[in-house]
Amino acid sequence: MLQRNILALVLLASLPLAAHAADSYTTDPQHTYANFSINHLGYSTMLGSFEKSIGKITLDRAGKKGTVDLTIFPASVRTGLPKRDEHLKSPDFFNVAEYPEVTFKSSVLKFKGDVPVSVDGKLTILGVTKPVTLAIHSFKCGAHPMNRKELCGADASVQIKRSDFGMKFGLPDVGDEVKLVIEVEAYKD
Repeated sequence: MLQRNILALVLLASLPLAAHAADSYTTDPQHTYANFSINHLGYSTMLGSFEKSIGKITLDRAGKKGTVDLTIFPASVRTGLPKRDEHLKSPDFFNVAEYPEVTFKSSVLKFKGDVPVSVDGKLTILGVTKPVTLAIHSFKCGAHPMNRKELCGADASVQIKRSDFGMKFGLPDVGDEVKLVIEVEAYKD
């Protein structure tokens, strides 16, 4: 009897402890966009977007943690004016030949209840990495109404100074403050 109890304890001790498992998600490239707005010559606000990105997100809502790894390809910039888009790809701005990626990486999500409300991470532009906090304005998970796959979506934003990343062309006429808005939808893996 004692041997059976010891064997049962050894088997029980070898079982993994129950833990919160993070769900893994892959961003949907057709519904994930980074948009930006910047003051143009003090007269208007110029809007643009990056039409190509990839990303992975992990989310443990019960454990109140997760990760974000998003890559934006600045060569996909679109402002509605092809000549301006080409200038934005040049060494004056994004220098896409030398720096083909803008990245955001985070392992710190802040929650209110079981809903993430902000993401602390590191944004890299032109090879310069700075800490930023994205505010999450909306967040929802559920079954997609058409394909029934599990999906999470969010809208997040941050205000940055482009000069902090070494992008100084046109200052001060073209604004330094840039509002970056990231709309993301990601399917559970």
